[in-house]
Amino acid sequence: MRNAALRIWKNRKYKYREITLIPLYKLDKLPRTQRLRKIAKFFSFAENRLCMAVDKGIKIFSAAELVFFKEAAMLLEKDDLFNDDERKAFKEAALDFEQAVSANNAESFSITGKSLPKESLLSKKLNEHDLRANFHRALNSIRHILLAQTGRDQADWDFICGDGRLDPQKRQIFEGMHVYMEDIRSPFNVGAMFRTAESFGVEKIILSPLCADPRHKRAERTAMGCIDIITWERNDLFSLEDSSEILNRGFQSKLNCSLPIFALETGGVPLNEFPFPRRGILITGSEELGVSPRALAAADASLGRVTIPSYGTKASLNVSVAFGIAVQTWAQKNFEKC
Repeated sequence: MRNAALRIWKNRKYKYREITLIPLYKLDKLPRTQRLRKIAKFFSFAENRLCMAVDKGIKIFSAAELVFFKEAAMLLEKDDLFNDDERKAFKEAALDFEQAVSANNAESFSITGKSLPKESLLSKKLNEHDLRANFHRALNSIRHILLAQTGRDQADWDFICGDGRLDPQKRQIFEGMHVYMEDIRSPFNVGAMFRTAESFGVEKIILSPLCADPRHKRAERTAMGCIDIITWERNDLFSLEDSSEILNRGFQSKLNCSLPIFALETGGVPLNEFPFPRRGILITGSEELGVSPRALAAADASLGRVTIPSYGTKASLNVSVAFGIAVQTWAQKNFEKC
């Protein structure tokens, strides 16, 4: 029996490495946990490749690989240790894979047969929105079920997306709309804030020296390509030796500009009453300690603080969530002024 090679698209240049698929009869003989982990790995590779293949006409899956997905889903459906909802998801996925096989005119091919067919394309058929969406959702559902079943917690960086190639020419930017991220520790939060900032037209992001690295793999995963198209830099705007100068002269001395500043913090003007400037710098502080005293003093000497009203007992939000609410409101007011 011959094996099929699963090509994994690794980066924007479409370089790949080959992973050999294990025939299903061999998978079926493995201990259950090992079998599920291997199938999850194959489906993760497949979903990565599907997401990375953004160009029309690129060779994505062979006919044998399409049939493998279908037969793997059917194998999983027979496992009675999964609950009814999970087995139903496997059955629906098998039907979606069967549609892809039919669209590829490869109904008779099987990864477990004595020979493998010549490689063919899902190509134009797969590029049709509904077929591709169903195919992708089937891969995604199986992958996440298997990750949960094998005891692996799913985090943000387990979510597979495309390679994130975004067109900066399509951005609508609000000139002078800047953000200062002060000591944001979590790469997830940094990535989420980059994505939010890009979505709402922020022109520039300034990171404090101790802010998490936007190039961290978890930040890049969460940002989904936005780090590459939004302007950003590191700059210590509120160092101890410069704090008095900032208070006296504003940001002219540090940024060579006359932008007003304001902080997203408790104890300020409610969000719907705050006089958002057309141009300015919004300061967001660390997850644990909030905005530093020096940064708050500088903000209070300028536009002050903006606060998001809350009504629960916790009375606080994740920094990236709070940032999103504030930036959307700021962007909306800027849009209304255009």
